[in-house]
Amino acid sequence: MSNKKDIRALSKDQLRDFFVGNNDKAFRGNQVYEWLWHKAAHSFDDMTNLSKATRQMLDENFVINHIEVDTMQRSNDGTIKNAIKLHDGLIVESVLIPTETRTTACVSSQVGCSLDCKFCATARLKRMRNLNADEIYDQVVAIDKQSRHYHNHKLSNIVFMGMGEPLMNYKNVIKAIDKITSPEGLGMAARRITLSTSGVPKMIKKMADDEVRFNLAVSLHSAIDEVRTSIMPFNSTFPLHDLADSLKYWYEKTKRKVTYEYVVWNGINDRKEDIDALIQFCKHIPCKVNLIEYNPIDDGEFQQASERALNNYISNLEMNDIVVNVRRSRGKDIDAACGQLANKS
Repeated sequence: MSNKKDIRALSKDQLRDFFVGNNDKAFRGNQVYEWLWHKAAHSFDDMTNLSKATRQMLDENFVINHIEVDTMQRSNDGTIKNAIKLHDGLIVESVLIPTETRTTACVSSQVGCSLDCKFCATARLKRMRNLNADEIYDQVVAIDKQSRHYHNHKLSNIVFMGMGEPLMNYKNVIKAIDKITSPEGLGMAARRITLSTSGVPKMIKKMADDEVRFNLAVSLHSAIDEVRTSIMPFNSTFPLHDLADSLKYWYEKTKRKVTYEYVVWNGINDRKEDIDALIQFCKHIPCKVNLIEYNPIDDGEFQQASERALNNYISNLEMNDIVVNVRRSRGKDIDAACGQLANKS
């Protein structure tokens, strides 16, 4: 491992100071910053408007710890799953999800996951470390290139629904989103970004206080504490009452509705009382519900509920004027679908 500092950990002002301290012009720092973020350079040699001596000086002092797409799998439906190799050899996964009108990047925020949802393959890995802001950013850059190459248009949306709990890596996730939305970075609109959390109330409130401009989705799956704790054990630490409080706070501060992600499983949350509890939970703030098709991870415990059970959810939610969408999974044939990341890699 190199003991040189990762140059992308430096702010633009720190880069400017570095050049001034080495008897060069401050604006060189601006040039390097543009190469690192706007142009996503992975090598100092790419920085062609700098002299060879300047590039050599950078190389002697810094590294660019960029990611590499280690393997890429393409699904029958156009979905692409990337195994992303980090500078220390660890692997995370990211997914490009295409539709006729847009392409979405599903990115990871941790190696493994801090939480313990029983239905998710990633949760079995346990958290090895948080991703740095630049490692999150690089996933988006890589998927944008794939979107342009395979689908002939630039990346349109980003969801933080890959490996990890984004709110357990808050600082780096926010820093990455700042770079992604900055005109000096990728210049994407914040409204095209959705952060999906299993629900960490304190951090949801912090997001509201920080006046973030992206969208919030909550991986809910049950609005009954006992049921939710049985499938998402951390719910005993962050119960639904606290989650609801934080979401009310979020809505008061941001005036933006929340999306609830919800999988219906056979014999777990497919009863009338489960539907009634979800309807009550939806009354806290303006929201919509995405019913997500379940993708098995080779266990018998979690099985997709019947169409009848799904239709019961849809009709009851609609009768209560709650917007509901059914999300059919993409990329199942390459284990790129929701909850499958790290399943067979």
